[in-house]
Amino acid sequence: MNAHEIDYEIFGEEMQYVEIELDPQEAVVAEAGSFMMMDTDIKMDTIFGDGSNQDNGVLGKLFSAGKRLLTGESLFMTAFLNSGYGKKKVSFASPYPGKIIPIDLTEFGGRFICQKDAFLCAAKGVIIGIEFSKRLGRGLFGGEGFIMQKLEGDGLAFVHAGGTTAKKVLAVGEVLKVDTGCIIGFSKDIDYDIEFIGGIKNTVFGGEGLFYATLKGPGTVFIQSLPFSRLASRVWAAAPKGGGKDRGEGSILGGLGDILDGDNRF
Repeated sequence: MNAHEIDYEIFGEEMQYVEIELDPQEAVVAEAGSFMMMDTDIKMDTIFGDGSNQDNGVLGKLFSAGKRLLTGESLFMTAFLNSGYGKKKVSFASPYPGKIIPIDLTEFGGRFICQKDAFLCAAKGVIIGIEFSKRLGRGLFGGEGFIMQKLEGDGLAFVHAGGTTAKKVLAVGEVLKVDTGCIIGFSKDIDYDIEFIGGIKNTVFGGEGLFYATLKGPGTVFIQSLPFSRLASRVWAAAPKGGGKDRGEGSILGGLGDILDGDNRF
């Protein structure tokens, strides 16, 4: 095993967090801002990249950090090491409502591809790299651009997703069509491409975008019901604009309805 062996438990329903149990000298790496709580004797350290090349000198550290920079993530990650003598626990929280999904990389042939902001934390030794798209259409219209995250190794990693999640196991040649933003990740053998929806009415009035993703088996695909980009756009659309006045949602009477509902902000 190159990655540390860790035990875990996931708590919660809509706003989950994962509690990881570390044996002495075991460590986990996490995205900045995901830390929730930890026991004493756990040492926190900021590192370049994912920690997989920390013993390869300055160039190894810079290469690891540079890969993360290409995916739009921070150059730094945080490592949590159990420096004590007994088992200790550290917890990480999902950044928005949804689910945390454990990914055992040994079950996916040592590689799992996910959207750029899906990674939460992983056992130290897991490589968090980049996956370039080799197809122009996927890069231009796939929603994730030319670059996605690639998790490699033989340890545990955790990704988070919005809303409810679905796991689909595709047979050889089986195709699943998905909204591009709803993809969490997929196994290495999945053939991922972008397809034009077609039709004038669908294109102009459909409201679902111009393209969807086609995922062709064999392999495993994870889907989310509420991508963060969709949630953010709905919140932005409903946010008060023009001097702080809202849109009177929740009543066909608009602002008058707010007064009747007991929302008496002026």
